[in-house]
Amino acid sequence: MELLSLVLPFKPVPQPAEPATTPLWWGRAAHALLLDVVRKHDESLAANLHEIANQKLQIANPESQSQNQTRPFTVSTLMGRFNKGALIADQTYILRLTAFRADVANALAAESSHGLLRGGQLVELDYHQFQIQNPQSAIQNPKSQIESPWSAISTYQDLSAPFLLSKQNAPRRVTLQLTSPTTFKSGGIHVPVPTPSLVFGSLLERWNAFAPIAFPAEVKRYAEECLAISRYDLKTKPIPQKGDGLRVGAVGSVTYTAVNYDRYWMSVIATLAEFALFSGLGTGTAQGLGQARRVSDF
Repeated sequence: MELLSLVLPFKPVPQPAEPATTPLWWGRAAHALLLDVVRKHDESLAANLHEIANQKLQIANPESQSQNQTRPFTVSTLMGRFNKGALIADQTYILRLTAFRADVANALAAESSHGLLRGGQLVELDYHQFQIQNPQSAIQNPKSQIESPWSAISTYQDLSAPFLLSKQNAPRRVTLQLTSPTTFKSGGIHVPVPTPSLVFGSLLERWNAFAPIAFPAEVKRYAEECLAISRYDLKTKPIPQKGDGLRVGAVGSVTYTAVNYDRYWMSVIATLAEFALFSGLGTGTAQGLGQARRVSDF
C-alpha cells in the first residue's frame, strides 16, 4: 500500500467541563492528531514528518520543493453540522486523513485496524473528546462497497495503469471537486484560482516526490498551453489563520478540457486527477486546505 484515504466518523463525548470555545477551523487539530497517531506507531517516522515540516518553513523557495520538503499526507477539517460553531452531541462528524508515501500509509492503516484510530477509541481534537465510530475504510476488504467515495487504498502503479496501459483513448476532459478552500502559492502570493498550470503543477510535484516512476516536467507546460477551463461552479471561502488573518481559497467544481488533444499527455493528466484524492491540491493540505477528488463531468 502506497496511497491511503481514510475516512473517520467521530461522535462528540460529553465532558464535565466542556472547553469554552470550538475552533473555527479544525485543520491544525487534525494535523496534530495525525502526528500523534504516527508517533504511537513509529516514533522515528513521526520525527521525520516533523523535520519535513520544519524544512518547509525554512525553505527559501516553496515552489521548488524536493521530496525532503513535501509532506506525504493531508488532513481535512472536522466536517458536519454545527450549532453556531458549537458541536452537536448526537451529530456524527467526519475527519479524513490521507497518505501518499508507503510508510505513512501503512502507519495510518495499522492504527485504524488495531490502534488509536480503530472503532471505539477516544481521540482529542483541540481539547474536545470524540469517539471513533466504525471507520469507512477499504483496508480490511478492498473489494467491498465503501460508503464514502473519499475512502480508498491504492498504489502508484494501480492508479496510473487504467490510463497509461489502456488501449482506450485517454479522456479529453477531467473534472475536479474542491471540497475545502484551495489556493496556490505562485510568485510569492496566494492565488485562489485553480488554473490548469497551478492545479496539475501541484499534483505533478507531489507525484514526482514519491512515485517510483516520475512524470516529465513538461506535463505542467502541456497543462498550461493545451488545457482550458471549460466549465466551473466555484466560489471563494475564507479560512481563519493565526493572528486574525484569513486565507481565501476556491471551493466547488471545475472541468479541464484539452484544446490540443494528445493521448499520452491526457493519460498523465487523468492519472494526476485521480491522485488528487490522496495528495490534495495547492498549499495548506496538511492543515485541511485543498481537499479534492476527480468526479464525473457535471
